[in-house]
Amino acid sequence: MRTLTRFILLVAGLCAGALAHAQAATPAPAKAPASASPATLSPEVLVRTITDDVLAAILSDKDLQAGDRAKALDLAEKKILPHVDFEQATRLALGRGWNSATPPQRTRLVDEFRTLLVRTYANSIGTYQGQTMRVQPVRMAPTDTDVTVRNSFISPGRAPVSVDYAMRRGTAGWKIYDISVEGVSLVITYRSQFDSIVRNGGIDGLIKRLAELNNRSRES
Repeated sequence: MRTLTRFILLVAGLCAGALAHAQAATPAPAKAPASASPATLSPEVLVRTITDDVLAAILSDKDLQAGDRAKALDLAEKKILPHVDFEQATRLALGRGWNSATPPQRTRLVDEFRTLLVRTYANSIGTYQGQTMRVQPVRMAPTDTDVTVRNSFISPGRAPVSVDYAMRRGTAGWKIYDISVEGVSLVITYRSQFDSIVRNGGIDGLIKRLAELNNRSRES
């Protein structure tokens, strides 16, 4: 899929953002208390907490800094993926096709989409090249259940790049379900490709295509 390279860069956002805290010139952002549960954190604080955790893991492990694939997979599983709403992301990426999918097909689609994210994340560790990250304050009402956490990634000699995280509040707290780079949504980008595959091969055709991509990634 053409979005694979972009996907790696999108997922790398959290990782690069974490590393950016080490060099950021702006005042230290608010952090969650050590005893705080992720389910109780605001969207902005949750993003900051994730990046802090990832930063600590990377800075303490030279293999991670060098892009060790196995350790990157483990880092994703433990520190980032628990905060991603894969079902919502898959539902939105599939669009109308989600309604025609059976429960077993939906489960398989979510599993394959999650695997795609995990596998491509392993390639994102090495993308850090001195960027800094600025997280903008989130303005929201206490009753809001859907917000966007806006960030700017700044590289020396380049224009800032906006990377925004769409987040939804559920019973387990806030989770990320979409990422946009310069206004280009990951979900919408995948939707156009998913629509084409579903039109030609149905839901099972899409599952097969995702499985092929994931198998190819495992073998590379």
